Amino acid sequence: MTTGATRVEKDSMGEMSVPAAALYGASTQRAVLNFPISGQRFSRPFIRALGLIKWAAAQANADLGLLDTHRSAYIVQAAEEVVEGKLDEHFPLDIFQTGSGTSTNTNANEVIANRSRQLAEKAIGTKDHPIHPNDHVNMGQSSNDVIPSAIHISGAEQLKNCLVPALEKLHGALEAKAKEFWDIIKIGRTHLMDATPVRLGQEFSGYAQQVARAKERAEKAIEVLRELALGGTAVGTGLNRHLEFPGKVMRHLEQRTGIKFREAENHFEAQGGKDAVVEASGQLKTIAVSLFKIANDIRWLGSGPRCGIGEIRLPATQPGSSIMPGKVNPVMCESLMMVCAQVIGNDGCITWSGANGNFELNVMMPVMAHNLLESIRLLGNVVDAFCEKCVIGIEANEKRCRELVELSMAMVTSLAPLIGYDRAAEIAKESAKTGKTVREICLERKVLPPAALARALDPVAMTEPGVEGAAGG
Repeated sequence: MTTGATRVEKDSMGEMSVPAAALYGASTQRAVLNFPISGQRFSRPFIRALGLIKWAAAQANADLGLLDTHRSAYIVQAAEEVVEGKLDEHFPLDIFQTGSGTSTNTNANEVIANRSRQLAEKAIGTKDHPIHPNDHVNMGQSSNDVIPSAIHISGAEQLKNCLVPALEKLHGALEAKAKEFWDIIKIGRTHLMDATPVRLGQEFSGYAQQVARAKERAEKAIEVLRELALGGTAVGTGLNRHLEFPGKVMRHLEQRTGIKFREAENHFEAQGGKDAVVEASGQLKTIAVSLFKIANDIRWLGSGPRCGIGEIRLPATQPGSSIMPGKVNPVMCESLMMVCAQVIGNDGCITWSGANGNFELNVMMPVMAHNLLESIRLLGNVVDAFCEKCVIGIEANEKRCRELVELSMAMVTSLAPLIGYDRAAEIAKESAKTGKTVREICLERKVLPPAALARALDPVAMTEPGVEGAAGG
């Protein structure tokens, strides 16, 4: 909000000059002056959630006969504009502010009250229109139950609408690659060293399953966020709100979000602790760890193109070097890996913040809200980009896969049940020393008849359970 012309507004601490065009009032302006910390504001999903709470509360209070229909209609209309993002410029407060988020709840109350005055064709900042930010917009509420509820609502909505669909899309793309690559045999690796053969499709099926589990974890995070503190007011006792207020608010919120929110089972737990947010962040951290593994594997499998592993080819998205012509890098993998690192860091902050609930209130909620929503947004965006610009376009290098399988000393593993571990180890050592393949050494030594050797060294058979010569195999 630009400065220039000002008006004078009053709050419980006295008069304050406020930018003339600002819909917020004196209390918000005090916080603007007190917290010039980072320049980072609450994100759109959080402001939307605040608007939803005020929208639902006005209707619930009208349903209960506590707020007349005239006032309720104006508050509902103004809150709807907050929901839709039409008033975002009037939410200027820094994330690093009062730990309860009281300044931001007050900000919402003042904006909605002043916008209600405008809708009634009254001057903002005046008291001649009877909608008060505390008495009416904040009726039946406290910052101490509004802010934690806004964290839960915004987090659940973003998980449902942003991250879960992106993970579903990535899962489908990886499953498609698993099927496409099923008949391609490549060398497995453990400890970064050659191991027995696997199907490239088996490897990708593992990635697909990790993402399926990631989606389940995101859905579990939604579930823990469905319980809202709203109704606890200041300390969890529910002072100054109607007994039926929480239930009515929950029904209005479900109508708008499609998420079945419910009143906290115990308001003292819901306001004194932030365990649900910590748990949701922990699910995001696990998702990030899983996605990091997938992205890192894929960039290694595509390394080269001639002097690395090179078993797959990644889509070329942009030039990779300002000095080396023709170089192309696995940039989509790297982007995903950096997001994962950020999410893991965000979780550390959320974890420590969650531990700092003192008696009846946690006092680090704004930074928890910021980090949770940032993690969801970054993961949703990067997963979508990684799927579209990397996974969908991955191709297999079948020739390279075959070459590496044949060259691997690990091929000797399938001979161990037939000729013994020690003799198989001798062949592996000779292969390493001479550069000859296991197959060549076995033919020279006549370890097995040619047909039996061909069966034993069949890489396709090595990708399935069973022992050569055993019943059924």
